[in-house]
Amino acid sequence: MDRKKIVLIGPVYPYKGGIAHYTSLMYRALCRKYDVVMVSYKFQYPRLLYKKEQRDYSNDNFKIDDTNYWIHTADPFNWIGTAHKINRLAPALVILQWWHPYFAPCYWMMCRLLKNTKILFVCHNVFPHERFPLDRLLTRAVLKRGSRYIVQSETDAEDLRTVVKNPVFRQTVHPTYNAFKIAGISGEEARKILGISQDKKVLLFFGFIREYKGLSYLIQAMPEVIRQVEDTELLVVGDFSGPEDRQRYLDMIQEYALGDHVTVYDGYIPDQEVEKFFAACNLVVLPYISATQSGIAQIAYGFEKPVVATNVGGLPDVVDDGSTGYVVEAGNAAKLAEGIVDYFIRNREKEFAENIRKEADRFSWDRMADLIAELESC
Repeated sequence: MDRKKIVLIGPVYPYKGGIAHYTSLMYRALCRKYDVVMVSYKFQYPRLLYKKEQRDYSNDNFKIDDTNYWIHTADPFNWIGTAHKINRLAPALVILQWWHPYFAPCYWMMCRLLKNTKILFVCHNVFPHERFPLDRLLTRAVLKRGSRYIVQSETDAEDLRTVVKNPVFRQTVHPTYNAFKIAGISGEEARKILGISQDKKVLLFFGFIREYKGLSYLIQAMPEVIRQVEDTELLVVGDFSGPEDRQRYLDMIQEYALGDHVTVYDGYIPDQEVEKFFAACNLVVLPYISATQSGIAQIAYGFEKPVVATNVGGLPDVVDDGSTGYVVEAGNAAKLAEGIVDYFIRNREKEFAENIRKEADRFSWDRMADLIAELESC
């Protein structure tokens, strides 16, 4: 029996970032059920909006063969041509990754021109983390063109209802990024590579460093953590938004006399370099002030590393407080320290890792593919 054809639209290799990884893993899961055509961008962001390098060719672990790099997000004539190409494929479903209103004009035009197909938006964020004028108007204009939706937090479900009347959607947790175990190195080997003592208690803050991710609260929590847990080290690994932003955090580290306890790895981390940081750490910390969900928590679970997260967005749906990590009050350095200290003082590493293994099915990509199949058929 011939399988139904679907078109999946979003960033994939060589584009950088979590959504590119997400789209690649979604493609692989959907291929077990459908004939999937992958459509990505030949031009994603203009330099004015994203000044850093957008592509990373250093690791093709997430590469999708036969990807069609059709979309130029700033060329209206291209949007028309791309929509016609998709129409000729006659897919049963078109899936678009949605995370920022920059894509609104492109997606709005393409969705208007798509014929005889269902349109499903995977909402990583209904509204952007950093809000701006007209973002609601742009978001509403595009998402109203969809007929089905997937959201990954109750916050996004509520936001979706404010821009689409009676949406047909499914809410699910963000699946696990389990594809970063490239070399299969042990924690001991990872620490040797990074020059970290085997006796250290290692915390990891990972990913793009933005104000809403709350790194300042984690830095403020560190003196209390160090007071109660000897030999604690924090790795801050990620790309700062600019030199002034970077200096502000370095000044905080100096202000709290943390020079011997915090190591900063500044810059984008290529895919093949991710493994050593997660393998080396004991605990991943997400001190976010606001969020919908986080791919970092799912990378951590892929390495069976527990997470201390805040009670914002979908993070409490992912982190089972007291079982696979801790959920603490956002914007509260004392509560962050309390969760971190409890983990080490009570020696909960093996217990939490076992609980993460038991939860694996809930975070599987096959479950996501089943949800999409359910929406496609309804």
